[in-house]
Amino acid sequence: MNLRLAAIAIWTVLAVVMAGPVGLAATSPYLAYRDVFYITGGFAGIVVLSLLVVQPLLAGRLLPGVRSSIARRWHRRIGAIVVFGVLLHVGGLYIASPQDTLDALLLVSPTPFSIYGVAALLAVIVTAVLAIMRQKLGLRYTIWRLLHNALAIVIVVATVIHAVQIEGAMEDNV
Repeated sequence: MNLRLAAIAIWTVLAVVMAGPVGLAATSPYLAYRDVFYITGGFAGIVVLSLLVVQPLLAGRLLPGVRSSIARRWHRRIGAIVVFGVLLHVGGLYIASPQDTLDALLLVSPTPFSIYGVAALLAVIVTAVLAIMRQKLGLRYTIWRLLHNALAIVIVVATVIHAVQIEGAMEDNV
């Protein structure tokens, strides 16, 4: 296979993988019973999950046809979008159901998936603070990168567990 076809295949697979969760959620029968804030918050979380797929590919300069400087710039931009999306996710769910959201944030929620959502939220916040404050904190690049990568692993693992457990909790138990 020539390089152009390989690049097209890689970008196609990436688009399908990123669009998949959003498409599946858009067909959920539960949307009919939810208000606009719940749906907005939920979809913000789903879009963030999809964006997490591309982040390591950008950071590792692994996407064909994307120059290193462009990949780095988009990694930062998508990181900022992830932070905004997480805040929109929590904010939308808070407006839709304040008590449930507070219970989750205070780690007293009876739902097992909430602890993973809170862990991912905290890791996103710490990652953003470290990214913004790296030079002011005097962190050497190697230390910062180690922390950033460790937090990224926490974010991805906690987010995936959070999403999988939510999906399980939302299924019909017939």
